[in-house]
Amino acid sequence: MTDGLIRGRAARLRERLSERDMQVLASLYQLRLLTSRQVQRLHLSEGSAHTQSRRTRSLLQRLTELGVVVRLDRTVGGVQPGSTALVYGLSGLGLAVLEVQGPYGGRRRRVWETKPFFMHHVLGVSELCVGLSELTQDSRLQLLAFDGEPLAWRKFTSDSGAPTTLKPDAYVRVGMGEFEHSAFIELDMASESLPTVQRKCLTYIGYWRSGAEQQAFGVFPLVVWLVPDTNHKRRMREVIARLDADAQRLFAVALQADGPVVLTAPTEDES
Repeated sequence: MTDGLIRGRAARLRERLSERDMQVLASLYQLRLLTSRQVQRLHLSEGSAHTQSRRTRSLLQRLTELGVVVRLDRTVGGVQPGSTALVYGLSGLGLAVLEVQGPYGGRRRRVWETKPFFMHHVLGVSELCVGLSELTQDSRLQLLAFDGEPLAWRKFTSDSGAPTTLKPDAYVRVGMGEFEHSAFIELDMASESLPTVQRKCLTYIGYWRSGAEQQAFGVFPLVVWLVPDTNHKRRMREVIARLDADAQRLFAVALQADGPVVLTAPTEDES
């Protein structure tokens, strides 16, 4: 299908899609992949559990038939409690409906069909966003920003003068009354070697010392490593303890399950 035909079809679809449909497409663009249960928790949380599930199935089936989302040939379990869930990604036509390019720019990709490990990592980041969205339904809290890859990335010049890109898994900004918390997220799936973790920490330290983030936003975000279990939490803290003393305060380590609570917890000055 030519670009002109795609644009014409996308324009016609925009007239047929509801506000909620467009919100689901926007979430898929933001996060790349979502399970059916994550879509339900983000966008269809009204009514009984049975009603929520039925409406989610109907919405995703209709969007799939329209060709704006694609159901991956995999199901997943373990991202959140419950039985296995279907996984959905945004299609090239869906991108056209949103009038955006693919997340990495350039040619539109049909869908984020990918290897199982990478898929679980992407869904782990999505789960953090969903959990934060649920927590911030409290009127005291606001989820002001949640940028996944590559929007969370930062370009800067290292001490050696080399162009460098910092690649966090996500950037989060939460409003808590008169205060705001911001954080770079590193979601560790128990696959990173300790030397790799140390190199990543040193890149964050280099970015902090460049002053680029502080100049642009007035503050340097906390770097939060989210790990799967207490053993990895201990090992991550050992790596951080070997860093320069003045840089250790840039980092925090928490279990993945505790991520939303940690990111919205008030500091001593705020409590």
